[in-house]
Amino acid sequence: MRGLVRRHLLSVVPPTPAVPDHSLTSFQSLGLADELLRGIADTGYETPTPIQRDAIPIAIEGRDLTGCAQTGTGKTAAFVLPMLHRLLPVQHGGRRHVRALVVAPTRELALQVEESVRTYGKHTGLRSTAVFGGVGAGPQLSAFRRGIDIVIATPGRLLDHVSQDPSATVYQYIAHAIKPA
Repeated sequence: MRGLVRRHLLSVVPPTPAVPDHSLTSFQSLGLADELLRGIADTGYETPTPIQRDAIPIAIEGRDLTGCAQTGTGKTAAFVLPMLHRLLPVQHGGRRHVRALVVAPTRELALQVEESVRTYGKHTGLRSTAVFGGVGAGPQLSAFRRGIDIVIATPGRLLDHVSQDPSATVYQYIAHAIKPA
């Protein structure tokens, strides 16, 4: 990832200190879009976990943060929900370009994040795909050509797609999502 950061002149901003609001006790109180609240309701979740309660409002504002919590506490939803919220409303018509890029260290985690994006975002019209090695690149390339809003990728396959042909459609769509700071 460092090579990608250097190559595209991205800057990494340290987290912004924030004071969590512990009065936020429902997903509705977090300020999420109605489409996302319907997706959350479909899962049966009613109350945000502490990491979700603390992180979602900060991320909705577009502020940087670092969150740590144990396995199974809802960290994926804590970053997926505000990402989806910030990508709304979906603009219909014209070719879609990648608007969000999530880099996951493993295929399993990429698939988990992609499942969360589809689950919570199923009422939004946002399109996503997981990009990882060990499978043919053809379907992944087709997804880029059809137009997607969110790419969840492992570093190796992401770099494979970008380095194969920097003038290719895939590179243009990914470069759109990772604009220089």
